Amino acid sequence: MKKKKYDVIIVGSGLGGLVCGFILSKNGFNVAVVEKNSQLGGCLQTFKRSGVKFDVGMHFIGSMDEGQILHKFFKYLQLLDSVNLSRMDETGFDIISICDEHFIYANGYEQFVETLANKFPDNYDDIKKYIQKIKDIANASPLYNLQEINTHVFIDADYIKTSINEFIASITKNEKLQNVLAGNLPLYGGVKDKTPTYIHALINNFYIQSAFRIVGGSDSISVSLANSIRKFGGTILINSEVDEFLCNNEKISSVLLKNGEQIEADFFISNIHPQKTLEKIQTKLIRKVYRERISSLENTISNFTVFLKFKPNKVKYLNSNYYHFDNFDVWSINNYNVKDWPESYLYMHQCSKHGNEYADSAQIIAYMRFDDVKKWEDTTVERRGEEYKAFKEEKALKLIDKLERSFPGTKSAIESYYTSSPLTYRDYTGTKEGSMYGILRDKNFPTQTLVSQRTKISNLFLTGQNINSHGILGVTIGSIITCSELLGINRIIREIGYSN
Repeated sequence: MKKKKYDVIIVGSGLGGLVCGFILSKNGFNVAVVEKNSQLGGCLQTFKRSGVKFDVGMHFIGSMDEGQILHKFFKYLQLLDSVNLSRMDETGFDIISICDEHFIYANGYEQFVETLANKFPDNYDDIKKYIQKIKDIANASPLYNLQEINTHVFIDADYIKTSINEFIASITKNEKLQNVLAGNLPLYGGVKDKTPTYIHALINNFYIQSAFRIVGGSDSISVSLANSIRKFGGTILINSEVDEFLCNNEKISSVLLKNGEQIEADFFISNIHPQKTLEKIQTKLIRKVYRERISSLENTISNFTVFLKFKPNKVKYLNSNYYHFDNFDVWSINNYNVKDWPESYLYMHQCSKHGNEYADSAQIIAYMRFDDVKKWEDTTVERRGEEYKAFKEEKALKLIDKLERSFPGTKSAIESYYTSSPLTYRDYTGTKEGSMYGILRDKNFPTQTLVSQRTKISNLFLTGQNINSHGILGVTIGSIITCSELLGINRIIREIGYSN
C-alpha cells in the first residue's frame, strides 16, 4: 500500500481547513489538504448554470474597511489583491420586511441608530443602548481584537449563558423593535431561548461596520488560499475522500483514502463536521461518553434555495439583502407549518461586476428542515427520482410566487432557475443533514455545545464553523485557535499584527 508522510494532514478544504493550511504552511509545516470533491472550498464553492456563477454559502462579508478586523485578516492571508469586493448600500445594506413593513439596517454605528430611530422615535435611547452593547461584547473579546492573551476564552460567560431574545428584551420593551433587531436571524439560524447572545452581537457588529459582496463569486477566496498553500510548499489533494483515520495505541498515525491510499502525518486537523469526523475513527482512544455527547448535539436548520437567472436588463440590481417574514414573531420561522411554507425568505442579488445597474442573478433562501426531504436521504445527486424533482419544483414555484408579491414583475423577468435542498447542501458541503451553520449553540447547555478544537486524541484537532463560531470571521478565528495548538496563540496574533 502506497504511503506518504506530512507534518500535518488537514481533512476538508472549507474555509477553516484552508486558513489552517495557510497559517501552518506559512510557518514551515509540511501540510497536505485532503478534499473529497473536485472543487475546493466547502461553503465557498460556486457553480455555473447557463453562463452564470452562483455562490453556495458565502454571500456577503463585513468589516472590510481598512483597520477593521476582517481587513486585517485578509491582509495577513494575502487575500486583498485576489478577492474583488463591491460595497453594499451604506444607507441600508439589510432590509427587514415584517408583515410587509420595512425596516433598515444602515452601516456605521451612528447611522444605524439614526436610521432605525426614524421608525422608532420613542426608542432612540434603546437603539443606542443596543449598539453600545454589541460593541462592548465584540470589544471584550481578545481574539476579535487581535490582543495577546493567556487564555482561549474568547467571550464573557454572561453572553454565552443569555439567549439573544433575552438580551434584546433587556434592551427594549417594544416588541416590534425586538423583532426588528432579531430580523437577520437567518444569518445564524437562531433559535429562541437557545442561541447565545454573543453569536448575534459579533455578527451584527461585524456587518454594521461595513458590508460587501464578493464580485464574481466566493471561490476567489478558496482559490487564493490554495495557491498560497502551494506557494509555501503545501499539497492540495482533490477527489481524495478520507475513509478512516487510522490509529495506533496512542494517537492517529495516518488517514486511509477511499482509493486505498494511506497518508501518514504527525498531526491531523479535521475540517469536517465533528459528528462525521468521529464516524471515521474506530478506536478505543475515543471514549463512548465523548462519542455520545458529540453525536447527540443539535444542529442548526437547513435551507431550500432557488437560484435565479434573470433576463438581460430586466431586474434592477438590489444592493441590499432583503429578509421577509409573514409573521410578526420572527422567531417562529424555525417551527414553520409545512402547508404554509415558506413563511419567510432571504433574497439576495449576486454581484457579477462593479457598477451593476441590472442584476444577472439572485438567490431566494428559505428555512427547510431535513425531515422534509428525509425520504430521499439515501439517494445521491442527480439520482433522487421524479418524486423529488416534483417536490423541488413545487417548492421553487411557491418561493417565486412569494417573492413576486414583494417585488412585482420579477417572475416574468426570470429566464431560468435552479434549486437546492438540504440534501444538496449536505452532499456538496459535507454538513450534517445540510445544516447551514453546524452545531447549534445552546445557552442552556453552554459547555456541552461549545466544541473544543481539542479532541480525546492528542494529535487530532478540529476546525471549521463548529469551533468558536460560524461565518467568515468566526471560522477564521476558529482556525487561529486550532493552529495555536501547534504554534501558540500569541505567535499567530503577533504575525497578523506585523503584517498590518
